Amino acid sequence: MTSMSTKTLPERGDTHEQGTAGSERSADRRHSGLRGTARGRQALAAWVLAAPFLALFLAFMLLPVVWSLLMGLTDTKSADLRTPLNVSFVGFDNYVRLFEDPQFFTALRNTAVFVLVALPLTLAAGLAAAVALDRGIRRFRAVFRVGFYLPVITSIVAVAVVWKTLLEPRAGLANLVLGWFGIDGPAWLADTRFALPVMIVMAVWRNLGTVMIIMLAGLQSVPQSLMEAAELDGAGPWQRFWRVTFPLLRPALLLTAVTTGIGYLQFFDEPFVMTDGGPLDSTLSATLYAYKQFGNGNYEMASAAGYVIFVLIVALTVLQFRVLRDKD
Repeated sequence: MTSMSTKTLPERGDTHEQGTAGSERSADRRHSGLRGTARGRQALAAWVLAAPFLALFLAFMLLPVVWSLLMGLTDTKSADLRTPLNVSFVGFDNYVRLFEDPQFFTALRNTAVFVLVALPLTLAAGLAAAVALDRGIRRFRAVFRVGFYLPVITSIVAVAVVWKTLLEPRAGLANLVLGWFGIDGPAWLADTRFALPVMIVMAVWRNLGTVMIIMLAGLQSVPQSLMEAAELDGAGPWQRFWRVTFPLLRPALLLTAVTTGIGYLQFFDEPFVMTDGGPLDSTLSATLYAYKQFGNGNYEMASAAGYVIFVLIVALTVLQFRVLRDKD
C-alpha cells in the first residue's frame, strides 16, 4: 500500500510544475480567446465595409445575369411583366428559334467577319506602331504616342459622328478628295459593299493605340543584353525581332488579343450610331440584334442571344490562350 501511495501521490515539485503548466494553458486559452475575438471583430468590420459593394454587385450584376438566364428559358414578353403568372418554362425553345432566324445568322456572320479581320489588323498595326516608336521614331515620340492614343479616350459616339460626317456621300471629305482624282466616291455607309469595311477600318484606327501602349511597354522590357548577344552571334534585325523580341512579347500579345477580341465580339456602338445595322443588315452585329429584340419586347430572345454571345466570347478567349500562351 505504501508503495502504491508513493506512486499515486504527486510530489511537491510536480504539483508546482503542474500548477505552472495549468496557468500557462489558462493564459494561452485567454490569449486565444482574445485573438479569436479580435479576428471576429476584424471579420465583422470587413463585412460591414464590403456590404455596400456586395449589395450593389448582387443587385446590379449577379441578379440581372441570373434573371436573364431564366428569361432565356421562358416565353417572357414585355407584356408579361404585368402578368408574370402567364410566363411559362419553355426550355431551350428560344435558342432553337434563335438559330432558325436568318437575321441572327446574318448578325453572327457580320460579327465573325468583323472580329476575324479587325483583330489581326489591330494587333499588327499596334505592334508596328510600337516598334516604330521604340526603334525608329525618336524625335517627337511623345507627340506620336498622344496622337495614336487620343482616339482611345475619345467618346465612341463623337468618333462615329465625325466619321459619318467625313463619309457623307455628297459633302463628305472622303468623296471630296476622291473627286480631285476624278473618282466618283460611293455612298459609303449606304452601300452594302463598304459599310462593314468602313467600320473595320474605324475600329482598327480607334483601338491600335491601346495595343501600341502595351506592346511598347513589352518592347522596352526586353533585356538589351539578349539583343547584343544575338547581334554578336550574327543575327540580323529581322532575326533578332522574330527569335528574341517576339517570343518575349507573347504575354503582351495575349493580353491585347484577349481584351480586344472580347470588345470586338461585343461590336455595338459603331453600327448603332452610324447605320442602325443597315443597309440590309450588312452591319447588324450580334449584340445589336439582341438590343433590337429587347427593344421589340422579345425579352426571351434577347436573353438567349446574349448567352450565345457569352459562349462565343468564352470560346474565343480559350482559343487565344491555347494559341498564344507562353509554353515556356
